[in-house]
Amino acid sequence: MKDPQSGRVAPWLSIIGVGEDGVEGLGDAARELISAAELVVAGRRHLELAAPLIRGETRVWASPLAATLPELLARRGRPVAVLASGDPFHFGVGATLARHVAPAEMRVLPQPSSLSLAAARLGVALQDCAVVSLCGRPLATLRPALQPGARVLVLSADGETPRAVCAALADWGLGASRVTVLEALGGPRERRRTCAAETYDLADVDPLNLLAIEVAAGPGVRVLPHAPGLPDDWFEHDGQITKREVRALTLSSLRPMAGELLWDIGCGSGSVAIEWLLAHPGTRAIALDADVERATRAGRNAERLGVPHLEVRVGRAPEALAGLPAPAAIFIGGGARDRILIDACWAALPRGGRLVVNAVALETQQALVSVWQDHGGELCRLSLERPGPLGGLHALRPALPIIHWAGVKA
Repeated sequence: MKDPQSGRVAPWLSIIGVGEDGVEGLGDAARELISAAELVVAGRRHLELAAPLIRGETRVWASPLAATLPELLARRGRPVAVLASGDPFHFGVGATLARHVAPAEMRVLPQPSSLSLAAARLGVALQDCAVVSLCGRPLATLRPALQPGARVLVLSADGETPRAVCAALADWGLGASRVTVLEALGGPRERRRTCAAETYDLADVDPLNLLAIEVAAGPGVRVLPHAPGLPDDWFEHDGQITKREVRALTLSSLRPMAGELLWDIGCGSGSVAIEWLLAHPGTRAIALDADVERATRAGRNAERLGVPHLEVRVGRAPEALAGLPAPAAIFIGGGARDRILIDACWAALPRGGRLVVNAVALETQQALVSVWQDHGGELCRLSLERPGPLGGLHALRPALPIIHWAGVKA
């Protein structure tokens, strides 16, 4: 139905948060919207919780969820209600619906989220907790949040998630971490149990659960730092790796920002793309290498270091760049023997995009000097020396010098 004055469609889609206490926890406005809806869309559990109020048709979300959207959107202008857990816009269906329905056409009535309820039960400040969802996400996604002394709230995929998380914590050297499993928060089946990760022995865990982790990291545990420059031996590699000190400078020149996409060309071990992704959870990266074994190795490194969403592709640049989504930054770690690849990457960048190239071979260094003359940017020579044996003593031995060029497209 349209507003006669503005011509806009009046609010027709109600997105209502429902807690484990069902209709008893709903206010009058929410109750009225559910009863007045011609169509109610939700998961089976929510439909059962709200059953006493439903008067219209019901639909259970299909799998994938998007398959239900055409029928829902076909009711535009008619009263439709969508039921969700707690706060629909916190790891919920709200964001998905907002991509198809204007905010002015929606009424949103949230309930306290499971995260809010967990913080209340534990007596901790929610803003001081890291939050990780393992619903449809690999377990390794948890690793970057596991900082010493941190509190982490983990949204579980099912009743087996707590056991899998505790096993992983023990495997990562964090077995002493205190883990609290909070089940069916806000309802009559609510339960809370605590143990050390390494002694996890809980049975009959409700599929609707959340974990609270108090991270305990002993000396020598590999905790992922927030600064670039992970030790080289944290990566599986065959020698094709951007060394730690050079990698730190490379990440500084690439300047990762939330929501941005990196192309890591000639990725080798994937170290630069991995540290780009570790810089912020909203970053994205595509790692490209012509060698199948190296590309596979980069994927393993990404999984082990907590960024399993790294997209690894096998192909030779510049041909393999065709059709890739537009990057905000590009790193060429290998294959830039002449200007053909460098120029192709420069052309692919938008205004403000960053291109960084490291070169060891003289031919590539000559190409970088030419690029610097054409486009400006920063050109520097890096020289590293590390101790090596000299008879019964030691001496600093220089590594091959590297030319580092970083340009920003004006």
